[in-house]
Amino acid sequence: MASVLNISAYLFTRLADAAELKPVLRGRAVAAGLKGTILLAEEGINLFLAGDAHAVRGFVDDLRLDPRFAGLTAKESWSDAQPFGRMVVKVKREIIRMDHPAIRPEAGRAPTVDPATLRRWLDEGADDDGREVVLLDTRNAFEVDYGAFEGALDWRIERFTQFPAAAAAAASELAGKTVVSYCTGGIRCEKAAIYLREIGVPAFQLDGGILGYFEHVGGAHWNGECFVFDEREALTPALSPVAATVVPA
Repeated sequence: MASVLNISAYLFTRLADAAELKPVLRGRAVAAGLKGTILLAEEGINLFLAGDAHAVRGFVDDLRLDPRFAGLTAKESWSDAQPFGRMVVKVKREIIRMDHPAIRPEAGRAPTVDPATLRRWLDEGADDDGREVVLLDTRNAFEVDYGAFEGALDWRIERFTQFPAAAAAAASELAGKTVVSYCTGGIRCEKAAIYLREIGVPAFQLDGGILGYFEHVGGAHWNGECFVFDEREALTPALSPVAATVVPA
């Protein structure tokens, strides 16, 4: 039975003390025997951690004691061995780089669609108002090649900083449709939905991203696997790793 708990979590929240938090969080994680990556920026936190289940959940619980992180939600999956080689904490300009300073998710989110509602819309072929639903993949092209929602738009971007230009070029084609942006865990599609709304496209974001969708409704309307940025390589809709090798503990 898989014994290593893997989590991914992010939260857009204003952090004026990201540099001061860096050694504190790294010290806690190392003391708990965790490995992975934590990214900090003025706009929030983005983390990927793995280790003993009690230690991982305890780390997140302690993090939530800080009011700024009280709303942090973690997505869980399991592996047979540790998928990370070390514990890294970095301070960045953005926790997910878009190079579009006007997009400030910590100041307010775009509307979300929960996984169950999205599945129902896809089952019925339209949203609750009868409009066509367009799924927009905001991930990099190589990630999309591992798997995607059936019929999703894929602009073949190579990095997320290319998304604003691609969206602006295609905005007129999305008029009158219900656009739902999605990504692996929610962080990119959250910024993407805000940008789309700024340019006049009334977009939603898939709450919890692909992994949240897998967790709550499985693989309905999905083809393939979901690429993840660790040694597991990709996850099935059952949240099981498909990679044959992992980093030794």
